[in-house]
Parts: sequence; C-alpha cells; structure tokens
Amino acid sequence: MSISDSKETTQRMAALHQKFAKIYGHQPEGIWRAPGRVNLIGEHTDYNMGFVLPFAIDKNALVAVRRKTQLDADRQTLDFASTYGSGEHPPITSITFDELVPRAVPGWAAYPAAVLWALNQLEGVELGGIQLLVDSDVPVGSGLSSSHALEVATIVALDDLYELGLSKVQMAQLTQRAENEFVGAPTGIMDQSASLMSHAQHALFLDCRSMETQAVPLPLAQHDAVVLVMDTRVEHSHVDGGYAARRASCEQAAAALEVQSLREVTVVAELEAIEDPVAKRRAMHIVTENRRVLDTVFALREGDLDAVGKLLYQSHESMRDDYEISSEELDVAVEAAMAAGAIGARMTGGGFGGSAIALIKREHIDKVSQAVREAFDQAGYVEPAIFTVIADEGAGKA
Repeated sequence: MSISDSKETTQRMAALHQKFAKIYGHQPEGIWRAPGRVNLIGEHTDYNMGFVLPFAIDKNALVAVRRKTQLDADRQTLDFASTYGSGEHPPITSITFDELVPRAVPGWAAYPAAVLWALNQLEGVELGGIQLLVDSDVPVGSGLSSSHALEVATIVALDDLYELGLSKVQMAQLTQRAENEFVGAPTGIMDQSASLMSHAQHALFLDCRSMETQAVPLPLAQHDAVVLVMDTRVEHSHVDGGYAARRASCEQAAAALEVQSLREVTVVAELEAIEDPVAKRRAMHIVTENRRVLDTVFALREGDLDAVGKLLYQSHESMRDDYEISSEELDVAVEAAMAAGAIGARMTGGGFGGSAIALIKREHIDKVSQAVREAFDQAGYVEPAIFTVIADEGAGKA
C-alpha cells in the first residue's frame, strides 16, 4: 500500500482541508503530495552527470492549493502558509509577482515561490495568484530532501491546476532551476527526480546525463531486511559554502582533465593528471562512486544484500575521506550501526549533518537503534531520531 492511501495521510488531508478553510476562508481546489527521499547510494554524482540510486520514502509534503479569482481583491498575490510549528493561527507570507526575485524571499516560502518563478520563465505560461498551505512530515535539515518535496508538491499541483502538461523530466529540470537560481543552492537533479519518478518497493536508477531511469526492485522483504534512518539532528543546508565548494572542485578537476564532466572519467589512473590534491580527492570520490552505483544495481538484481552492504560502507569511507562531507555524528552513527550487526551503512544526502542509513535485518532494529543511541550519549551528542522507511510512490494528487 502506498503511503498516499494510508489512514495517517487521509487524516492529515482532512486536517489540512479544515485548516486551509480557516486560514483563507475558502476550500482548496485539491491537495497534492510529494515524498522525501533516501539516497541508497550515489552521492554528489548528480551534478557531475553521473549515476544515482535513490528511492522515495513514506514521509511527504502535502500542499493544499487554490487559485485566486477575479473576486479576490488581491488576485495577483501569492499567499503561503505552513502548519509546521505555527499553532492555530499560522502566519501568511504574501508576495506579489514583482517581489518574486531570486534570493529575495525569506525562509521556507522561498521554495514554493521559486517554483512559481521558474514556471513563469516558460514561454506562454502566466500564472496568477494562489493560496497555498503546506503540511510536511519530512524532517527538516535531515538530508531526506524536505525542501525538494515541497518544491515537487508545488509544481505537481500547479501543473494539474493550470493544465501545463509538463513531463516528469521537465518538472525535475524546472525545480532544479528553481533551487539553483532562485533559492541559490547549487544542487543536482537527483532529489526532484526521486520525488517525481519513484515506484513503491523499488529504487530509482537515474542516469543524470541522459535522464533515463530504471526501476530497480529492492528485495528487502524477501531477506527480512529494512533500511533504518539515523537522523543526527545536525541540520545541513545546501545553500552554505561547503556544498558549492565541492561542486567547484569537481568542475576544476573536469577542466584539468579536459572533459565536460567527471562522468566521462571511468579509470582511476586518469586522475593522476590532476595536480591539485584536493580536486584529485574530490574527483576520486565521484569516479569510484559512479562505479559503486552500477555495482549496487547489479547486486540488488542478484538479490545479494551482503554485496550491497559492503558497497554502502565503501561509499561512506569515500565521502568521509575523499569528499570530506561527513561529520563526527554521522561517522559515529555509521560505525555504531556496523558494530551492532548492520549489513551496511553510510551517510546519505548532501552531508555536513543530516542522516545516515543502515541496511539491517528486521530482527536487529532494536539492537542497532539502541547501539546508535548509546554511542551518541557517550559522545555527548543530542539523541538521534531513528526510524525505518518504506520505498514509496512518487508525487501526485493526494
């Protein structure tokens, strides 16, 4: 069963309808959903035109939307509100189209505003004012792509309401543009694609150069295994300098090798031509990570979870040592999970905080969870949030 059919989501939708009417004085025209994602493997390879293997999860952003009409006095104004931490009377962020300028919209409202901005750049598309209310259970700053879930839910809603006829690839590209140019985060295209294109009980094998996708079965049930998320509660941000610096190093490495992207490099020995030691290490991660994604796809199709586990841990070592995007908390989570019997573990997401994942047998959920909590307590860290996730369907009308 998809999360979109669950009792919990049905209850959230009913509450969202009621709150929307209370805030705006009208019923929404509909509710749309978009899931967060876990990246099983393939980190920072997306903006290097490489391979990624994420899957949508059973935590999602819901947006209730209504288009304003001629009867609305402020019919050209964009109104955004959120149920998150706002009590009974959430504040409304109101923006005119003249104020829809890159980097000018503060806080979370920048994400739906960015989508409207990107759509308005399309020839022949002219959107009017809307009212939007979001409810999300994707943990913010956890590396599970809460911002992209909000962007995708917004673009799916607007595509339906305005009958734009956009393909999933076009929506992924537009939300990437929104994130890059309006919000100012130099992200790749993986997160949006996972939220849009995933299938239940499958990972999404995505070639970020061609945008070709394949649904790869996740044989977890057959092996009585689960994916455990360990949210360190150390929030990360794609807008900060660390993410941009990694991307710049990759571009520097590609230029040194005289290739358009590191996707074109498949032999590690070729990296010896890079003189800068930092750029060489960054490129080493990308080249070896692309290979690990391909090997993980093969192992999943063979039903070899032990091989998958080894690849996950190798990926973490590469992100820790070559790409240097892990953190002490992420390393502690991974090592504690492995010591407690995880098949494999790695940090997931952009890094510098967020979450790690562990592939474990279902019978070891309590054991691994307790081991990670104890390790965090001994290190003096804030208690992590630990939960399992299900590979769910991509975005759509709720």
